[in-house]
Formats: sequence, C-alpha cells, structure tokens
Amino acid sequence: MSEVHKFLFDGLPVRGVLVRLTDAWVEILRRRASSGASGAYPLPVQNLLGEMVAAATLMQSNIKFNGSLILQVFGDGPVKLAVVEVQPNFGVRATATVLGEVAIDATLSAMVNVNNDGKCAITLDPLTRFPGQQPYQGVVPLFDDEHEKLEKLSAVLEHYMLQSEQLDTTLVLAADGEVAAGLLIQRLPMAGSGNLAGSMVSQENEDEIGVNEHYNRIAILASTLKREELLTLDVDTILRRLFWEESITRFEPLTGDVAPHFSCTCSRERVSAMILGLGVAEAESIIAERGDIEVGCEFCGIKYNFDPIDAAQIFLPQEGVVPPSTGVQ
Repeated sequence: MSEVHKFLFDGLPVRGVLVRLTDAWVEILRRRASSGASGAYPLPVQNLLGEMVAAATLMQSNIKFNGSLILQVFGDGPVKLAVVEVQPNFGVRATATVLGEVAIDATLSAMVNVNNDGKCAITLDPLTRFPGQQPYQGVVPLFDDEHEKLEKLSAVLEHYMLQSEQLDTTLVLAADGEVAAGLLIQRLPMAGSGNLAGSMVSQENEDEIGVNEHYNRIAILASTLKREELLTLDVDTILRRLFWEESITRFEPLTGDVAPHFSCTCSRERVSAMILGLGVAEAESIIAERGDIEVGCEFCGIKYNFDPIDAAQIFLPQEGVVPPSTGVQ
C-alpha cells in the first residue's frame, strides 16, 4: 500500500520525508493503459510521470496547506505537458500529453526541453479562496544557472526550492510500473518556517545556504540511495541503511485510509461549466457535426456524454435547469 513517512534529525535543522506510492500509482497507469485512444505511456514518460507523482506527494506532505498542489512540466518536445495534482487528503491524479515519438532512452530534455524552453511550474490552489485571492504559482526553467539543461527532475526541483525558499533540498526520485517513490531531505530555516507560498527569509537563514555541515553530511548520505533500493526496499530498511549513525524522530506514518490514493476531481457539473464557457454557438456546432458532445477526462478516463437535450439544458436560465437525462458514460 502507498505510504508517507516524515522524520526529523534530533537536534539538527534537518527534516526528511519518504514516500512510496504503489496502489495509487498502479491505478493511474491502469487507467491510462485502458484508454483506447491513447494507450500506455512510453517507458521514459511513465518513469518521468512517476517521479513527478512521488515529488508532488513529498511536497504536499512537507507543507501546511489546505488546498491542492499541482506540479507541471511542459515544453517543446514530444511530451507537451505532464501534470500531477495532490489534494490535501492525498488524493492523487496525473496525466501526460504525448505528441510524437519518444525514444526508449529519451532524457528529460529530449522529452520536454529540446530548445531549452521547457518549464516546471508548482501551483498551490486553496480549497477556499478569499475574495480576489488567486492561486500561487512558481515557475522555473529546466536549466541551471549556467543555462545548461537539467536532465533529472530532482535537480529541477532542488533548484526550484533554492530559488523560491532559499532552502537547501536533496531529492532522490524513482519510478517503474509498480512503484513511484521519493526521498526528500531539507534544511530547516534557522528562524521560522518556510512554505511554497512564500515567506520572509532571514539573513541568518541565507547565510546557511550550502554551508550547514549537518545538512551537507545528511544530504551526502541521502544521495547514495540507489534507484533500485528506493524502489524495492521498505522504509525501515532504507532509513536504517542511510542514517544508522543519526538520531531520528519519526512521526506516525500515513498509511491505510489516510495514505496517498488515486482520486479524480472531475464531475459532470464541471464539464457542464466548461461547455457553458464554450458558448451556445460552439456547442451547437459540435452537436451539428457529430450529434452529441462527448468529453473525456484525461486523468481518470471517464467520458461525459451530452445529447442535444442535455446540451440545451446547460444554457437554460438557472431556475429552469432540468436534471440531465444521461449519466456518466
């Protein structure tokens, strides 16, 4: 089963999170593979999306935020967009849009950053917004300070955390067809606490960037974790092998009913709102061409069908709306 484990290094300004998504990740892949239109992801895309699922879950578990965290990678390669959304209750969904051939050994840049124009975006969308409040979004390129392409998602996100929060972060990510897993080690601010939505960062904290000996030691240990170990070993074994000389306080893990799980937030009502946004003329044009309007969710594969009567009801005044005559297909 999927699980999230958080821990602190006693007496040190360092925290960690380790996640393993199994059933949730397998369900994401199963739904994609069962889609007649698209089919299974090419292996490099599958692994990239799995790493994104692990990374987004790590970040959601590492902040106190009542809303969804959305991680996106997009650019000018055959993978036009890869997106993961993690709800505050750890409902997870993910999808990728692939247009063109992806080589079996394709790197990150070959998939989304051919001309070095690719981007990574992290969005925090609160469940309840105040009037005028907009989701917070941070965007970074897929290259380093010397404009050299980054070939690992972990390096992109480490760069993001350093840029946005001035916090040293080490990430180890891995995925295959059964497991999406990740380890995050992060230096805590010397004063206060940071989050992805931004905070005032003290000069004392900035002075510690890259030089805190405790964090550097633990980060080096974390970086020795191999992909195969992350994918196959249980959490207790991983922590014991990496940090056997460190004193660690572990918190109650998220397992069972509170663990990460597949969940899609699409609904017939949301699709109706989308059709309403198209306008009457566009909706009638689609119906005239094909006889109905069918919208499939890219995340879960559910198809929503609207016949001419259903579509017409969408544009009726609110008080005249009649429950639609067709259900979810």
